[in-house]
Amino acid sequence: MITGLDFRRLRRWELALAAFAFSAPLLLPALAPGSPSFLRPAMAEDMQQPDVSRVVSVGGAITEIIYALGEESRLVGRDSTSTYPEAATKLPDVGYMRRLAPEGIIAVNPTAIVAIEGSGPPEALAVLKEAKIPFTSVPDAFDKNGIVAKIRAVGAFLGVKDKAEALAQSVEKDLDAALAEAAKRPESERKRVLFILSTQGGKILASGTGTAADGIIQLSGAVNAAGTFQGYKALTDEAIIEAKPDVVLMMTRGGGESAGIDELFAMPAMSLTPAAKNKALIRMDGLHLLGFGPRTAGAIRELNDAIYGKKTNASQ
Repeated sequence: MITGLDFRRLRRWELALAAFAFSAPLLLPALAPGSPSFLRPAMAEDMQQPDVSRVVSVGGAITEIIYALGEESRLVGRDSTSTYPEAATKLPDVGYMRRLAPEGIIAVNPTAIVAIEGSGPPEALAVLKEAKIPFTSVPDAFDKNGIVAKIRAVGAFLGVKDKAEALAQSVEKDLDAALAEAAKRPESERKRVLFILSTQGGKILASGTGTAADGIIQLSGAVNAAGTFQGYKALTDEAIIEAKPDVVLMMTRGGGESAGIDELFAMPAMSLTPAAKNKALIRMDGLHLLGFGPRTAGAIRELNDAIYGKKTNASQ
């Protein structure tokens, strides 16, 4: 009798064998001396050069950088978070970055994969390892230095360091200007922003520290109202009331997946916040807001304008 655990192990082994068999004719470049080790971090100063003629990009910011470098002709696949520029959506979709489909990746015959840190799951990465497809992980950080380092790492991965350096310097200059403008606001005038990831089941899932949402709120000259807990968690009614958000920030979603403004502020705890009093809800495209890529300076300006009223980006 085969148990559920045995079946999962058997299925994982079958997938690994299938991946290896499918990819056998493509393995010589990956097995050549000097090819990068699997999951080796992409450090711009010392990254070894794989064959990057056919690349799968995982992570919206990574794909944006490749297009910004003018190297999109190398791409043969992308993950579902890679929705900008629009041309990227025409590429084969290999799944969500944290739920990659190894069969879909292998099917596009890549010579290398470049992915944002945290991509997975481990079972999918194990299948790709068996297929001997070089996989490079690019570190992610939610600040100016992290964006610039990301650009340089992707440029080194593609073997276009000069182009990457030019892009990095241009993006850094734009970021410096956006940050300087946001920093002019006195601390006493900074509004409290609550980033809500989900309201599913009537629970407010909000962002604490160490997240992209926390990073963009701070860079935009505002205060994360959720407090100092790490990551995301469901807030109690008491915590929501204590947070006293002046503004609620959410990602734009299609298909009616998130609460409307009236529904959101009708929730008992939310109805008692300053944000509810002013119906202050801002929605922005998720990749633009949280991607921490070449467009982040624009996201900082847009969010700052929406929070402090220079432009009307608030949901009505």
